[in-house]
Amino acid sequence: MKKTIYPILSIFIIGIILATGLPSCRKDKIQLNIKQYDSVQIQNYIASHGLTGFQKDLTGGDTSGIYYKITVPGSGAPIQYADKLAMVYTEQTFDGTYGITDTISQHFDDYVGHIQDEGYPAGLQIAIHNLLVYPNASMRVLIPSHLAYGTAGKGSGSSQVANNRIGGNECLDMYVHAIAKDNHSDTSAQAFAAYSDIVIKNYMRDSSLTGYTKTSDGLYYKVLTPASTNDPIGLYSSITATYTGQLFNGSIFDGTYNGTNTLTAVMADLIPGVREGITNYAVAGTKISLLIPSQLGYGVPAANSIPAFSCLRFTWQIISVTP
Repeated sequence: MKKTIYPILSIFIIGIILATGLPSCRKDKIQLNIKQYDSVQIQNYIASHGLTGFQKDLTGGDTSGIYYKITVPGSGAPIQYADKLAMVYTEQTFDGTYGITDTISQHFDDYVGHIQDEGYPAGLQIAIHNLLVYPNASMRVLIPSHLAYGTAGKGSGSSQVANNRIGGNECLDMYVHAIAKDNHSDTSAQAFAAYSDIVIKNYMRDSSLTGYTKTSDGLYYKVLTPASTNDPIGLYSSITATYTGQLFNGSIFDGTYNGTNTLTAVMADLIPGVREGITNYAVAGTKISLLIPSQLGYGVPAANSIPAFSCLRFTWQIISVTP
């Protein structure tokens, strides 16, 4: 009897120890939930990068975990989810493995309520509606991972390769500049024009461009090679030319200015900024540089490889003109 009872009692006692003793060994290990984990990451990021002036989102009782800093206050009517909004932005992860800081290529033009639907972080949509609040404003926002791309991350491949993908549970550091709320109003048209002019001036400064003349509607032009001919170019003239069109980040989207590839086109078929620059300031033989604001380019909608509301740089060499 003893040989059978004692082993059973021993197993029973061991079971009790395992059931009661082991959990007590974990009491000193705090298991953070995802919001607590994100909060720690953001606090550490703020401290390690010496960031100042950030506020915690307290909308709805401190539930989002977003931190933000308004760098340019906006004005006008508050942004609603049903409003159409144009914006430029940058995006980078806290771990530094992903960073897109080119605001020339990072453009958005759609309804505020569609931001998350189009694959952007839910935290960005929340921050624009609740924290940025007004159009024509700028902010820097720190988005917790649970409102970014979650545990799955974004993209494919290895997150250890720069800008290849965003790993899971990564918080984001984003900059956002909202340009306009209603793309059809006079106020928004003025906002786009003002934004384009700032972009062009910054581009000229950063690229050391001088000698350009600004027209009344925001076009900048410079005659690089004057012509000796007197062949005027009218709205319905046909021109033969070589040209290059590029974004302000250097990306060439159209044409090859190499003296071999040519274009023959009627002026009326070209974008407004090109029409204005060539018909007013060029003749056959002229080489001219044009810095075109978005409202004289392709406007607000994106056009193939050209992001929405992009300023453009063109160089044209006019070879011949047919009246």
